[in-house]
Amino acid sequence: MNNKNLQTQNFHILVIDDDQKLRSLLKQFLENNGFRVSDAEDTTQAKKIMESLIFDLLVIDIMMPGQSGLDFLKETRQTNLIPALMLTAMSDPEDRLDGLEFGADDYMTKPFEPRELLLRIQNILKRHTSNFIKNKDINNTKFGPFLFNKKSLNLYKNDIPVHLTTSEQKLLNCFCLSPNKAFTRDDINNSLGGSMETRSIDVAIARIRRKIEEDQRHPIYLQTVRGIGWMLQTHDDKTDNDF
Repeated sequence: MNNKNLQTQNFHILVIDDDQKLRSLLKQFLENNGFRVSDAEDTTQAKKIMESLIFDLLVIDIMMPGQSGLDFLKETRQTNLIPALMLTAMSDPEDRLDGLEFGADDYMTKPFEPRELLLRIQNILKRHTSNFIKNKDINNTKFGPFLFNKKSLNLYKNDIPVHLTTSEQKLLNCFCLSPNKAFTRDDINNSLGGSMETRSIDVAIARIRRKIEEDQRHPIYLQTVRGIGWMLQTHDDKTDNDF
């Protein structure tokens, strides 16, 4: 099936389901339709994966051993607005209402038609991408072709997602909260609650530069401020010429 209206190759989906056969089938089907797909057998494994990878959408089974999909979604929503589609073998309206209350974007009842799942995923991603592009407000910091959303902690280049690790997200968010301001290592450490050591800050800055700078030796955006530390230069006066 060809997807002409959505560049699926730019989206990474995490499938969380204890049914190994269903996970494999979903992974193969979605990959055949252009998505990048990772999978987890339970929420514990999903949390570990999400510590190092950023996803554009979660497909979550409700009934799983240990923590349920609904409880996982409720916990995730405390810090992350990533879109989520719930899979359930239950048709009780109360289950759907609980999921919607916790922040689910859509529901599908097992068994389901794969093509319908694909259409629902596409619709969710189109809706969220459209809202993101239109919602250029105080939650977004723009520099050159890049846009960083301080709520989702996602970075985009010309509206295409750029992968960041969790530590890179936190560090870039620190700079985006106060762009064009110089930060010392102590400033960064205090802003992040002491969660990053000096060496970790240096490594994360180098990694971010590899992703946003054309020439890391002469950075345009994440600049070194001699005798102080670093600053994110947004070049506000040149923004209109950067696009």
